[in-house]
Amino acid sequence: MNVRYLGHSAFIIEDLLIDPYLSGNPKCMTAPEDIECSIICLTHDHDDHVGDAIEIGKSNNAVIVAIYDLAKDVSSKGARTEGMNIGGTITIGDWDIKMVEALHSSNRGHPAGFILKHRKFNTTIYHAGDTALFSDMRLIGDEGIDIALLPIGDRYTMGIKDALRAVDLIRPERVIPMHYGTTPAISVNPEDFMQDCPVEVEILKPGEEKEF
Repeated sequence: MNVRYLGHSAFIIEDLLIDPYLSGNPKCMTAPEDIECSIICLTHDHDDHVGDAIEIGKSNNAVIVAIYDLAKDVSSKGARTEGMNIGGTITIGDWDIKMVEALHSSNRGHPAGFILKHRKFNTTIYHAGDTALFSDMRLIGDEGIDIALLPIGDRYTMGIKDALRAVDLIRPERVIPMHYGTTPAISVNPEDFMQDCPVEVEILKPGEEKEF
């Protein structure tokens, strides 16, 4: 399975793109027109997560998966969408996509995370979205998470200390930190997270990819 980090909270995993904040992201080295995908998952409606989703969705004829309220708004702008809500699961292509809780803010619908299960690779990825620590992460861990994509930047999400506590609850095989370093307000050192994390940590630079 190929995982490419695009910066901030944006990843492309095989044909699935998450939170494509590319244009205007000072750390992103990838242009929207360079993205090829079939599915786009949006965790919530803040600009640094919706990003270029509509443009990329239209150019790829990709389906945008988001909480119902956000999906309805995106659909009105001419993009293909699949609306869902917390606790629900839909299947698109090789992916089973489950929407789960996130503790954050949002204008259109509730913020969310995603549990993404790829049938071909038999791999389960948890993208936490923007979130604080919450105890029900233990239930997310019961899904058998292979890779957890966790925010560590503090101020707007968990910081390093709470992200480490999240790892204890989720019990993933490995973690990729995200949502840090994009602006001075969320400048933390991911090495500080890695040195205290009880599981394997992959620190990816924007544009870097890895096979799992």
